[in-house]
Amino acid sequence: MATKIKNLIRKIIRKFPSWQQWQNLPKVLNKKELYFILLLILLTIASTITWIITSNIRNTKLIPDHGGSFKEGIVGNPQYINPVLSQSNDADRDLAELIFSGLMKYNEQGELTTDIAEDYAIGEQGKVYDFFLRKDIKWHDNTPLTADDVIFTIQAIQNPANRSPLRINWTGVEIQKIDDYTVRFILSTPYAPFLANTTIGILPRHIWENIPPESFLLAPHNLEPIGTGPYKFKSIDQDDEGFVESIKLESYENYHLSEPYIEEIEVFFYPDEESLIRAYNRGRVDNISLYSPKNKTLITRNESNILRLNMPRYFAIFFNQSQSKPLADETVRLALNYATNKQEIIDETLEGEAKPVYSPIPKGVWAHTDEIDIYDYAPEHAKNILEEDGWTDEDNDGIREKGETKLEIELTTTELKELQQTASIIQKQWEEIGAKVNLKILNIGEIQQEYIRPREYQALLFGQVLGIDPDPFSFWHSSQKKDPGLNLALYDNQTVDTLLEEARQTLDKQERIEDYKEIQQTIVEDAPAVFLYSSYHLYINDQKIKGADVENIVLPSKRFSNINDWYIKTKRIKK
Repeated sequence: MATKIKNLIRKIIRKFPSWQQWQNLPKVLNKKELYFILLLILLTIASTITWIITSNIRNTKLIPDHGGSFKEGIVGNPQYINPVLSQSNDADRDLAELIFSGLMKYNEQGELTTDIAEDYAIGEQGKVYDFFLRKDIKWHDNTPLTADDVIFTIQAIQNPANRSPLRINWTGVEIQKIDDYTVRFILSTPYAPFLANTTIGILPRHIWENIPPESFLLAPHNLEPIGTGPYKFKSIDQDDEGFVESIKLESYENYHLSEPYIEEIEVFFYPDEESLIRAYNRGRVDNISLYSPKNKTLITRNESNILRLNMPRYFAIFFNQSQSKPLADETVRLALNYATNKQEIIDETLEGEAKPVYSPIPKGVWAHTDEIDIYDYAPEHAKNILEEDGWTDEDNDGIREKGETKLEIELTTTELKELQQTASIIQKQWEEIGAKVNLKILNIGEIQQEYIRPREYQALLFGQVLGIDPDPFSFWHSSQKKDPGLNLALYDNQTVDTLLEEARQTLDKQERIEDYKEIQQTIVEDAPAVFLYSSYHLYINDQKIKGADVENIVLPSKRFSNINDWYIKTKRIKK
């Protein structure tokens, strides 16, 4: 049988045209026959290639691969790439997010998950927190991380000589070492959002322990940091005056949550958002963050991908009833709510990049409820309730009065372009119902020191930032009416005080939801403010970057929460 097959193959080969015969083919065929054969050959080759490609795609799948780099543009200049000090500088915060790790971290949905800690336990009704550290973590210089590093970091924050902005979060918290990989925090009273505090990056004790407090701010490691995060410091480029122009980071191959796919990140620094946008349009950087949504219109680069990230912040007009007789009248406060067209403000001031806010806990935060009264834009209703309450315009000067009290309000805000435009729109809207609005625009330093701290304003257009796990205690509890409290409306309601105290101490999430629901309803009914909008944080990145699937962030720096999953390169593997 084998012999017959061999003979058959020899016959086929003998009959197959030789190379010389193939060369003579054009001489024996006419043009039409020749073109037909050439076309047939090309179709055969194309079909074969198509079959190979299709088969490869059908039997394989595309996955991220290691490699590639990108350039990040940031407004500001780094000074303290140190999680103990970085909270007051966005450039520092962004870099610290890439270089350091905390006991806990936020994922791309804005939810808390473990990081350096492998697990944790809560005891004594929320007063004791035990964290069990991963045992395979090493610093970027290959030194093992232990409980001593965690204890050192928290004590550095608590030390007033180090001037950490986070010190208030850790006042009254005791920390104990159980063993080399277990630490315990003991709180004087239960505090439900405590886990959020543990997202702070941990410092390497072996690097910082010999640096005295008086040298803490000047230590070179503030600009050449060593962490345990997904990226490690590679180099820094400074100009002759010491201004940091760029910093290079490289992926950390031993990162405990999986080595990042993107090998290198180079971060460039710019003095303002306009300079940043120009650099982006010219292709000098790949990714930028916009703090002012209005500047979206300045983007001219075609390959832009815009991520709209939800942040737990909102802007509102807070009424100081002790400084204004009209604002002490509940009817006036209600009328001003009905006279405010939030969507017009969002469209005109923010290019539509915001959501309207109706309560002190905005949408996107788990404690928000829709089961509250909403003051829809209803200017005619505003006029009617003012008329019914005796606020009329007897002298026809366009300004309502009640007795001898004019409906005149001074509205104070900062020089931020977005807030100035918002104030101007508010002025026009409120004047349409018979209120005279005088605008006072101040720089941020002046407004903080001379108006907010002593509470010397009538109506204040300002912002407030919550956590993903909200604790509005400092914004609405009556004990926070005076500086350094942040109760800008000087709100005082005993029921709300009690609910705020209960909500921050219970660990039962459903109980907290019910408390926050009643808090929101009560505050909205009392109308101590006009809640306006919560703007998106716009992150614009190059389309070559995949995997940046972030939705909810507590701070702009948390856009990097899943940076180790971002990728540029891909490869195919068998299914």
